[in-house]
Amino acid sequence: MERISAGPHHTTYKIGDISVTSLRDGYVDMPIRRLRQPGDRIFDRDLPTQLQLVDGALRLSVNAFAIDDGHEITLIDTGSSNAWHPTMGFLPQALSEARIAVDRIRTVAFTHTHLDHIHGLILADGRDGFPQLSRLLVPRAELDMFRSVARLSRFHDQAEPLDPGQHLSADIEAVAAPGHEIGHTGFRVTSGGETLLAWGDLVHVPSLQFDRPEIAWEFDADQEQARASRLRILALAADNAWCVAGAHLDSPGVGRILRTETGFRFEPL
Repeated sequence: MERISAGPHHTTYKIGDISVTSLRDGYVDMPIRRLRQPGDRIFDRDLPTQLQLVDGALRLSVNAFAIDDGHEITLIDTGSSNAWHPTMGFLPQALSEARIAVDRIRTVAFTHTHLDHIHGLILADGRDGFPQLSRLLVPRAELDMFRSVARLSRFHDQAEPLDPGQHLSADIEAVAAPGHEIGHTGFRVTSGGETLLAWGDLVHVPSLQFDRPEIAWEFDADQEQARASRLRILALAADNAWCVAGAHLDSPGVGRILRTETGFRFEPL
């Protein structure tokens, strides 16, 4: 993969004949107690020295990813708009900075239905974020969860179920990664002999969870399943030399996974 442009809120890469743009929606600061050891035990004592904190908190970048095949753009996740913290909701600025016209975004696919991934369908002023949207894909197991979000009621009927193994296009395939949420899904992008996996919330705290993949997140729907998915996909990415793109990896959140003696290591592109 080759980086072809960058700015404060975006970085665009070339992968084969496709361009993939990381779009920074912002960040959120979370307390250390969100980290969980096996057995749902809080992990807040004897913290590893590599754990990166900002004013004593875990700072999570919030990233979405636009995949442009030259004809239309598929957007993976949409950020939070004004539904959560004021440090988020910058996806429109990121799209503008990357010179991505929202009218070209015809497909939006969600990794899962947590609020920092879905609310960008609607702008802060109430207008549709993607006026030419023709396909809205939601993991099948989370369709009812999506349709319970009152703010997004205008999209409830438009939502279509998304299944693991489903091809969104010739170059994009859905990959099961359950645990953080019941339908949590990644998206494998392949072109020109290269592969990028946009994996949603597989890792929340990159300074810790690559080296200690057993450490889970309080908001994982099933912590044990999340651990298993993380270990499986980290191994797949490392052993197959895939690039990865993470919703909560430090912006732009794109890099490679390497094995170490005790776990894994993330190498940003």
